[in-house]
Amino acid sequence: MAELAFFTGTMDCGKSTLALQIQHNRSARGLQGLIFTRNDRAGEGRLSSRLGLVTEAVEAGDDFDFHAYLVKYLTGGGRADYLIADEAQFLAPGQVDQLARVVDDLGIDVFAFGITTDFRTKLFPGSQRLIELADRVETLQVEALCWCGARATHNARTLDGRMVVEGAQVVVGDVGDSGGRDGDRDDRGGDGRAPARVGYEVLCRRHHRRRLTAAAAGAAVLSPDVLPVDRGPAGIPAQPARSTG
Repeated sequence: MAELAFFTGTMDCGKSTLALQIQHNRSARGLQGLIFTRNDRAGEGRLSSRLGLVTEAVEAGDDFDFHAYLVKYLTGGGRADYLIADEAQFLAPGQVDQLARVVDDLGIDVFAFGITTDFRTKLFPGSQRLIELADRVETLQVEALCWCGARATHNARTLDGRMVVEGAQVVVGDVGDSGGRDGDRDDRGGDGRAPARVGYEVLCRRHHRRRLTAAAAGAAVLSPDVLPVDRGPAGIPAQPARSTG
């Protein structure tokens, strides 16, 4: 029986790497698959891992219909034993329904990969629909870590190095660079200010609630006014006593 499987976790936990591994293992056994992605960090029509692995993929934009694409592909003589959909959190709920139809009507396994919640701790619509429809939901066991050493459970966005909890749900950036990648910009309006540099970081719940990123924790070390109970992995005080706003 074909199945719709959703593999999820925080940013930086190896989702794209696993997608590429599944593709490698199945192709090595003579199976043929199709790879789809959306808003990958490497650019349009690419599926990339932070380990440096990259492969070509079909870009699934707003108007893309997975079921119609597969029907046309198969009737044209193509073969598809499985389908990989990376960055699935960016899909519309209707597109997730199309993936379910690919499984049910065409008998093709679908492996979807994506993060569950955004930088505001709100469910992505695509991820919510996958949780509702998937035959199997798996949380990846490669745990991303917060700067404090605890398990990272939340995704944080920074603009010009400062953590934010408001803004557009989808702004492409990368993990581990508080300044963002070249070209990752958030247009803050026509008031003459330069666009903000976008970055992402994974945090534990406690430090996400406190908006305490690694950079903010490092800056707090310089302040004498810190809480002695909130220390980094090396025992360095990291949490300001006053609210950061």
